[in-house]
Amino acid sequence: MRIGQGFDVHAFGPGDHVVLGGVRIAHAHGIVAHSDGDVAIHALCDAILGALALGDIGTHFPPSDARWRDADSRIFLRRCAQLMRQNGFVPGNADITIVCELPKILPHAQAMRANLGADLGCSIDQVSVKATTSEKLGFTGRGEGIAALAVVLLLPAS
Repeated sequence: MRIGQGFDVHAFGPGDHVVLGGVRIAHAHGIVAHSDGDVAIHALCDAILGALALGDIGTHFPPSDARWRDADSRIFLRRCAQLMRQNGFVPGNADITIVCELPKILPHAQAMRANLGADLGCSIDQVSVKATTSEKLGFTGRGEGIAALAVVLLLPAS
């Protein structure tokens, strides 16, 4: 088995929504990013790539490449799932924590879990999405940005 962890952060900027776990969520700000800035998926991709010892999301989807400008991050996750299977692994489970004061995550967590499970090719009960605040401390506490952490367990394909 393999275990990987990932982390991603993006600043808030102009806009009226954020995308998290493939779900568009109305918000007073957008995300400053090359792609759609989905920190949950970016952290999960890094966790998968780390477990496979295949680098990080920037190696596979560099921000210098115009193909990824405003890209749907679910494309990244599907490619990471493909690499996982090509290397002989399947998901055991994935656990994602989103760190922000706003937007509220709980009303959208089930939809995120469904998207992530579909893209990973696993059951929704193998994917956890939860949130925490930073108690108004640091950049997330001041509402300057959003962060996510992810952990995955990859099991040998049978």
